[in-house]
Formats: sequence, C-alpha cells, structure tokens
Amino acid sequence: MSTSKPSVQERIAKLRATFIDQLPERIAQARELLNRLQEQPGDPSVLEEMHRFFHGIKGTGRSFGLRELGVAAAQAEHWTTSLMEATRPNDPDEWLQQLEKYLDLITLMIDKVRAAPPDAQPESSPLLTESNDADGLNRRGRLVYICDDDMLTLEQLSSQLRCFGFKTLTFVNPHTLQAAVRDRRPDAVLMDIMFPQGHEAGPDAMTALRLEIGFSVPTIYFSARADFSARLAAVRAGGEAYFHKPVRALEMVAALDAITAHQLPDPFRILVIDDEPAVAEYHALILEGSGMVTRILSEPSRILEELQEFRSDLVLMDMYMPNCLGQDLARLIRQMPDYVGLPIVFLSGETDRKKQDSAMRIGAEGFLTKPVNPDDLISAVAVRAERMRALRSLMIRDSLTGLFNHTTTTQMLENAMATAQRSGTPLCFAMIDIDRFKSVNDTYGHPVGDQVILALSRVLHQRLRGSDVVGRYGGEEFAIILQDVALERASRLINELRLDFSRVQFHATKGRFSCTFSAGIAGMAGHASLESLREAADRALYLAKNNGRNRVVVDG
Repeated sequence: MSTSKPSVQERIAKLRATFIDQLPERIAQARELLNRLQEQPGDPSVLEEMHRFFHGIKGTGRSFGLRELGVAAAQAEHWTTSLMEATRPNDPDEWLQQLEKYLDLITLMIDKVRAAPPDAQPESSPLLTESNDADGLNRRGRLVYICDDDMLTLEQLSSQLRCFGFKTLTFVNPHTLQAAVRDRRPDAVLMDIMFPQGHEAGPDAMTALRLEIGFSVPTIYFSARADFSARLAAVRAGGEAYFHKPVRALEMVAALDAITAHQLPDPFRILVIDDEPAVAEYHALILEGSGMVTRILSEPSRILEELQEFRSDLVLMDMYMPNCLGQDLARLIRQMPDYVGLPIVFLSGETDRKKQDSAMRIGAEGFLTKPVNPDDLISAVAVRAERMRALRSLMIRDSLTGLFNHTTTTQMLENAMATAQRSGTPLCFAMIDIDRFKSVNDTYGHPVGDQVILALSRVLHQRLRGSDVVGRYGGEEFAIILQDVALERASRLINELRLDFSRVQFHATKGRFSCTFSAGIAGMAGHASLESLREAADRALYLAKNNGRNRVVVDG
C-alpha cells in the first residue's frame, strides 16, 4: 500500500476544506462582534477585530478560489475601513444594519460553498461578477456612468471614452444616476459637481448613495469651477480625481485606467530548489497559498532546463545539497548573461553569520533561516520578485507608452509563429503608422506628438484581447500580433481601431485636431520565416500610405 505524501494540490485541497469547515465558527464570532458593537457603537477595538475578520475571509477565500465569498468580504472590509476612518453616517443603527447585511451576505455565500460538492467551484453571481465584452475583443469592457446637465459635455465625453473601449451610459441629473447605480453597479462614475439643485449636488448625491448601499463606486468629478471649495467638496465625497472643464479625454482615460483596472498581475513564478522534496513542497505550499506559482527542483543538475522552461522571477534555494553547494549553484546561475539579475534567496538551517555573509557575497539577495515564519517567507520573496518584474519591464517595454519595445515584439512574433505552426492555428501580423506625424510635431510641438502616440497606444491596449501582443516598433510605428485570428477578421478589427482613433480629439494651444493611421496586415500562411511575414506586412503598409493614407491594406 502506497505511503507517499499527498501532492501540493491535495494539501491545498485539504487546507481549503479545513477553511470551509471553520467558516461557520468564524461567522459566529463575527456576529458576536456585531453584538458588542450594538452595545458599544464605534468601539475602535471591536471595529478593528471586525475589519480583521473581513480581511481574512477576503484573502483566504480568494486564495482558495472562492471568488464570490472573497468579493463579498472585500466590500464589507471596505465599508468597515470607512467606519474606522470616522466617515460613517451619524446614525449608528444605519451602519450597524449595513454590517449585519454584509454578514448575512457572507453567511449566504458560506452556506452555498458548504452545500457544493468538494470539487465544485461556487457559481458566479450577477451581482458580484464583472462584465465581459461579448466579442472577446475588448480587454476589459469597463462600464462608466457619466452625469452632467450639460448635454454637449455628456455626448463629447461619452463618445471619446467609447473610442478607447469603455462602455458608457449618460445621465442628466443625480437622481437618475443614483437609481442606475442601485440597479447595476458601474466600474466608475464621472460626475459634475454643479447641478441646478445646488452647487455641490454631485458630491452630495454620491455621498448619500454610498451611505445607502454600503460601498463606494470609484468616482471622478469634473466642473467648470477650479476653486478650493469645489475641489474640497469632491475630496470629501471620496473623489478619486478632479478635472477642470473642458475635460481632455486622454487624461480622463489615464485616470480611469488607474481606478478601474480589474486585471490582476500575473502571479510571481518561484523556483524552489531543495534536495529534500518534503521541505521544498512545504515552502512551495506557503508561497502558492499567497497566490504565487512554484516549481520544485530536487536535482540541481537540471537547473539550466528549468530556468529556460519555467521563466522564474526568483530562485529560492537551500544552501547545502548533495553534490552541489548552494553557493556553487548560485555562481553557475550568475555566469549566464540571461540570469545575471535573477534574484536568489537562500533558505537554510545555517545560523552562522559568517557563513551566511559568505553565501551572500556571490550576489544573493537574501538569506532566510529555517524554520521560517510563513509571512516572512512570503514577504521576502514577494518584495524581491516584484523588483525583478520592475527591472525586467524596463528592459522590454517602451518608456513612453508601456508597450513592448521593438526587440521584445520581434522575439514574441518569433515565438507566436512557432506556436501557430505547431498548433495549426492562424496568425496575423499588422504594422501601423500614424499619418503625417511629422506635421503634427512641426505644427503643435513634440510634447503634443507624444500625446498622440500615447493615445494610439491606449486605444490599441484597451481594445485588443489580452492574448494579443501590441508593441511600439519605433517612432510613430506600432506592431500587433493577432494570434488565432483569420486574415479577414484581423482586417475588420484593425479597421475598427482605425475609425476609433480618428475620432479622438487632441487639444493644443493652436486648437483641437485629430489624427489617422494607416495599416498593413499579413497572414502567416505562405510565410515560413519571420522576415518574410514582416516584409509582407510592411509592403501592405507602404501601399496603404501610397494609396492615400487612413486605410487598411491586406497583403496579397
């Protein structure tokens, strides 16, 4: 009979089951906290305990894939934070009732989780899920409500945001906006502060709505006023940003990106090296519990293959292993140009400081002593992996737009072609060039030219799928890799982007203006090499330019 230790997945499943089994007891403790708050409203120590409860349920629930439970707890945590910061309503009964509603919601989620089969995931709730674009081409499809009694401002701002891929609904008074938010929560609200009802009707409406529904909707205020009292009213109402009319669409898009980005960053990838599989598995389990992805290596001789295949953000290794000391393995890694900057953290039972310092001299970023506190392990790894991500991003991305640079885009095209050849799926490569860009720089100045480049990068980034690759190829030229997309569909998509970009309005001292782009597209069929595909797209782009610009041409 096998006596092998359970796998990482089995151990995670066991931890998940234990967490679910403990939920009724934890909710009972939370209700006891609520009873104490009813006896002593506003007790900071009890509020802090309640906040820790919601925070713990949120983090652990999300870690174990219980998304609905995590979202509900996150909303409750946010509400409790506002109470702790003394922004709660004056009436204690009101916010106590709201806390009770959150506990009821979480209890409902817990009952649903406990009633489900052990392997089942909770079903999504329409009230808690984010909207997705039906066509799958819009990266986020974020819903934005815009409220202003000036119809011209409403239409202009709404049409500009739609060019960048946002879904918009417009309202002419705060009351209809409030009703809409109650019915369907948007990703953000854009709102004037001045309405006929009063100078601060906008902020007053959002404050009242937050107290009523128990959570805040990210809100950006704008106004013809730029005085201190107007800005202060917006801040007190929880405004994330403030714009003076006329609002520039590109600046608004940047602010919306900052407050509505739902996409979570890719999890850190950690290579754990230890000749004791059980120890390596234990540390991997801790890191995976915090959302990281791990790969365990018990045989150091396979380090070269693992580094190339796994693409680690950090290496966590033991100092003492048979046939290979940790210092020697670290030196080996450092001698390879591709991994000179790869963070290395030693995790060992060695307590001698001189030996630890000696190990660090080869370029390791940290030394942790076994047994390590799980929180310390997670923190040490996350901080260093995050720094590696930042440095790597500087190396592969364009500094102005944040898109992939020329070198990285070329490498990704090569990889995408290899994948398409293996899988037999279509692939298209598009090259885009802003029309008469030199004239823009000469007429309006290079800073305005940079804004045009940035606007096009945002249109492409917002509208394309997460699986597509967008790069700045140089100057005013961009490149797009469309994976698993046929040539006809690619042509239609790029043409839609062309039309959207042509509608974006730019502001300069010499007045408003708009720009267009030309594009050439080539499909991989008939092109065996990267150079052949790239030349075909470039040839199509040349034809688009030569035939009058502001058009899309498909090669062949």
